[in-house]
Amino acid sequence: MTYLRRDRLVVHLDEALLTPLTVVHGAAGAGKTLLAADWASTRHEPVAWLTAQVADRGGGTFWAYVLEALRLAGVPTSAGIGLPASAGRADDRLLTRLAAELGTRNTPVILVIDEYDRVTDPEIADQLEFVLHQAGHGMRLVLVTRTEPLLPLHRYRVAGTITEIRNAELALTPDEAAALLALHGLRLPADDVGALVERTRGWAAGLRLCALAARGETDPRTFLKEFEADRTTIADFLLAEVLKRQPAGTQDLLLRVSVLERFCPDLANALTGRTDAERVLTALHGQNAFVEYLGHAWFRLHPLFGEILRAHLRVRSPGLEAELHRRAARWLRRSGSLGEALGHAAAADDWETAAGALVGDLALGELFTGLHSGDLAQLFSRMGPEPTGPAPDLVRAACALSRCEVARGSSRLRRAVQILAAQDGTAEGDPADLAATRLSCALLETLVARLTGAPGRAERAARFAEQVRREVPGTLLEAHPELMALLLTHLGSARLWAGRVRAARAALTTVVDSGGTGATAQARRECLGHLALIDYLRGWPGRAERTASATVTPAHPGGPPPAPGPGLASLVLAAVAVERDELDRAEALLDAAVDARHPPPDPVTQAGRAIVAGRILLARGDTQAALEAADRAVVADVASPWAEAHTASVAAAAHLAENRPETALKLLRDVPGDEPVCLVGAAQAELAAGRPEAAAELLDRLRPQADIGPAVTVRAALVGARLAGEQGDHAAQRSLLSRALREARRERLRRPFVDAGPWLRTLPPDAPAEGRPPAPPRRAAPACGGQRAAPPVVEELSGRERDVVRRLAQMMSTEEIAADLYVSVNTVKTHLKSAYRKLAVSRRHDAVRRARELGLL
Repeated sequence: MTYLRRDRLVVHLDEALLTPLTVVHGAAGAGKTLLAADWASTRHEPVAWLTAQVADRGGGTFWAYVLEALRLAGVPTSAGIGLPASAGRADDRLLTRLAAELGTRNTPVILVIDEYDRVTDPEIADQLEFVLHQAGHGMRLVLVTRTEPLLPLHRYRVAGTITEIRNAELALTPDEAAALLALHGLRLPADDVGALVERTRGWAAGLRLCALAARGETDPRTFLKEFEADRTTIADFLLAEVLKRQPAGTQDLLLRVSVLERFCPDLANALTGRTDAERVLTALHGQNAFVEYLGHAWFRLHPLFGEILRAHLRVRSPGLEAELHRRAARWLRRSGSLGEALGHAAAADDWETAAGALVGDLALGELFTGLHSGDLAQLFSRMGPEPTGPAPDLVRAACALSRCEVARGSSRLRRAVQILAAQDGTAEGDPADLAATRLSCALLETLVARLTGAPGRAERAARFAEQVRREVPGTLLEAHPELMALLLTHLGSARLWAGRVRAARAALTTVVDSGGTGATAQARRECLGHLALIDYLRGWPGRAERTASATVTPAHPGGPPPAPGPGLASLVLAAVAVERDELDRAEALLDAAVDARHPPPDPVTQAGRAIVAGRILLARGDTQAALEAADRAVVADVASPWAEAHTASVAAAAHLAENRPETALKLLRDVPGDEPVCLVGAAQAELAAGRPEAAAELLDRLRPQADIGPAVTVRAALVGARLAGEQGDHAAQRSLLSRALREARRERLRRPFVDAGPWLRTLPPDAPAEGRPPAPPRRAAPACGGQRAAPPVVEELSGRERDVVRRLAQMMSTEEIAADLYVSVNTVKTHLKSAYRKLAVSRRHDAVRRARELGLL
């Protein structure tokens, strides 16, 4: 037999001789007996060994065997001690003489009693304690047992006269497990050994049986990863040594709780229909019967034992497993353990209960936010079409909407609302569940309204939610704050799309002020992104940057925050970078703003991306691509005033750059209302068209508007300065230029001066020294007449390379191009590299510009 000596335990047993009593107790197969025998073989003192299976024959027989064990160990006893008079009991005088004789020894005798758990007679235990106490230094007692021995251990523990080696210490460490496997000819990577130790909990017999079974496999590594415990000799061992040693009632309890990851007595009683689970579980744990105590009255089965019991349950009671899962789901939901309840309902294929629990506990929002959103989505992806009713349809709708499948989600939501309306006033069941279901409907209504750009629908859903939430228990609202946070986020987004900025800010700020930890953190980040966009749209880039940066936490205290991931915050930071003429950074942030796996979810984000992409292309001098970006249709139920204004502003600027001021003016005049960005653009176009009076009138209409930031006012001041210069009012021109520079310097704005045109470079000599515009970063000028010719094309672009370049012109990321062309990202990168070489460029915007010059787009 292959045996692994474990020095750490041998040393512990050596040290244990400082106390009169040592107890080695652990589960069957934990290696107790082998450990004790190996240790005993290393001792120089006499070691008497006795297996306690004789204890059931009576006290007299037990002590007769003790005396014989002492004699065989070389510790002969004097004739005066005598022998027990009968098999049933031992005379007290015999025990007194034995203890006295042992007490005279200079070297203590070590008495090892194996399988001490067989000692069930209190009289034998009392006699053993008497001899141990009276023998004093002359005797050391080592008990090897599966259960706590029948001795007053509490007294020894208080006195510090006991050494205990428990089940946890007997478990093999990963290093010991690796050594044991190596003895069987198996050498595994550390990760595989660690996984095996975790599954077996370091159980010695289990690891040895695994090693023996794996030796006969062609791929032992895969076998040890994937073996089914119930199909190995481990099952035979545990069924024989653990399960079948228990009474019938205890066996039934073990089989029933095997469907649970963890259990407490009340839950076990719910599965058995009995009331004695606390006593049974406590006894099983005390017996080291592969029932582990987790604390706070919770237990779990050893993983391998649980696997084997579940397999045994399916054979012994077919069909019972599903019913046990249903009972567990009901009990766990009542106790507030929703996650476990959902798992058991799903295991029972009871999706109506699972969906009802998720919706009734007001936890539908967890499908969109939080640590468990992915797990929940995966769990409910197994739900078939059979279960019907409001809760299953709401869960289906939420799953679809979380993937931005608006049509499918809306259809499911509509059906749930219709069923609820038909049940109104007649629905049975818990009123709290019904209220939670209706509030969950309102959440999804606001989400659909946000995704479809329907602010009126969002407002109606929010009013309904405000009515219904009064009927929802406060404990549920406190337990799931993410639901109302998400609802307000969607409402704020829909209001922003409608241009109701003040109302949008109120809803969004409510979420932000609620705190950013836990379940509402994601909603808070979304709200900060929307608030940052509002600041940007009103012309406050610095404020927008600070708000957007608040969506992430600095990697180091006091350090700058990293760039946000996909979402509005990155879009806003990209827009701010354009205002500062940091175009490379703006492009990088724009790429980061959109996850290719998830398209922009709502009209606000779609419009924001089109506007930022257009402004980057304008700054790069690619007016045609800017027009295409601004012309991207955003599908929504209603038009957005700010989206129309800013996309018109981008398009107008492109036309103005191509010397088409009348076309630019027509675009800007078609936008309703006096949007500041349109007024400034229109004034610039009127000046270009030679109508200074009209430009002045437009600037006058801008002045009364409040809370307009420097990104707008600097441009307005520059237009005013140009107008004053053309009218010969150089004092007014100097004043406006000074004001524009002061405001721009605070926000680090460069782009307004670049966009202002060449007139700034021809200022009169008496212009203020500080009034000279900051020099923009040098970059290659766009190719046009009179400039040096671009290098020739090295080679014609292939059809697929043209496809890729066309999508570059649309500001699509590499991942988006791959998805659009149904190729891999690496394939797109290969085409890009080849196209760059053929066009003699090194960057994407240069490739687009060069392709336009050559008529390839």
